[in-house]
Amino acid sequence: MKYVVLLGDGMSDEPIEELGGKTPLEHAETPNMDRLAREGECGLAHTVAEGFHPGSDVANLSVFGYDPALCYSGRSPLEAASMGIELAPEDVAFRLNLVTLTPNYGKLYMDDFSAGHITTEEANELVNCLQNELGGDEFNFYPGVSYRHLMVWKNGRDKLEFVPPHDISDQPIDGHLPKGDGADELISLMTSAQMLFSQHPVNTSRESERKLPANSIWLWGHGRAPRMEPMTERFGISGGAVISAVDLIKGIGIYAGLEVINVPGATGYIDTNYKGKADAALEALKQGDFVYLHVEAPDEAAHSGSLEDKLQAIESFDRDVVGRVLDGLPALGDFRVVVLPDHPTPVERKTHTADPVPFAMFSSDGSISGSSRSYSESEAAASGLVVNPGHLLMSRLIGR
Repeated sequence: MKYVVLLGDGMSDEPIEELGGKTPLEHAETPNMDRLAREGECGLAHTVAEGFHPGSDVANLSVFGYDPALCYSGRSPLEAASMGIELAPEDVAFRLNLVTLTPNYGKLYMDDFSAGHITTEEANELVNCLQNELGGDEFNFYPGVSYRHLMVWKNGRDKLEFVPPHDISDQPIDGHLPKGDGADELISLMTSAQMLFSQHPVNTSRESERKLPANSIWLWGHGRAPRMEPMTERFGISGGAVISAVDLIKGIGIYAGLEVINVPGATGYIDTNYKGKADAALEALKQGDFVYLHVEAPDEAAHSGSLEDKLQAIESFDRDVVGRVLDGLPALGDFRVVVLPDHPTPVERKTHTADPVPFAMFSSDGSISGSSRSYSESEAAASGLVVNPGHLLMSRLIGR
């Protein structure tokens, strides 16, 4: 039996007046996900454990089948694993966003949490500048992809509170800066970065092209290295792979003992290589039992407040990932597949919520059945099927 998770990050949403009171999932053309809901089962999964912030880290850990209450230590250690950075027990990792802050009436506002989706090449110049000027024995800066990067604080402190930058889009940053033991050092780093970036050639070039400058860093998502049992032992699978453009998801996969497959053209945005990811998944399933295929695009579109982009991302995911994988799976033998988001990202809120997410699960052997008409939040709720806590969904898929 082959087991496949197809995850459209942040796909679920809330009713939108512009769509006649429908959600993007209800409005979009999604014949392949609808088929899974009709021929399999459709329900709700509580992927955000009670008491946790509705982040992609906690939610994806749940979908992978891990109880965040037992293994979650922060987002950044997972990203560090993907980037090949080994953390000593006393080290604390931090997610480092390159962001655009804009002054208005004496306050600084979070204009863009992605610095206009800065290119990886431009971003790496800025992060290397941070390392050259501010890095050393205590703090070290590691370039990642686009606006997503990492900082490690050697012998660092972790009794801190942060606000993710995408939670405060278009809001003043006052009151949202780091708090707790060690916050002053981190705020000082952020201020120093602003001075370094103010006249950096990358930003002067971007501004001349009327692009948003990456004029600050934003630190959040901190933690120490977690301990996780490999999925081969936890669920008895022979091997598996994770496919994503996002370091967080790759890092979870590494801790879960999965092979990371990097797909050319995978960007984490609406221009990602959907078909390439689907083809890579099918190829990986020739060798192993399990694939976790993650697409970031719907979430990024929702954080940007673009309904048009979110609808496009959902339809591309359905057509070029779900449909393409379903077409190729029968040649590999019996299979089970589940499609779902990790958490809702309502496009009008531009941030995550902790509401349960709709899932559709199908088995080629006919062992799973339901009565839903289509794949959507309302159909999932009407089914009466609820998986809570959400980390039990993986056991439902694999049958352990």
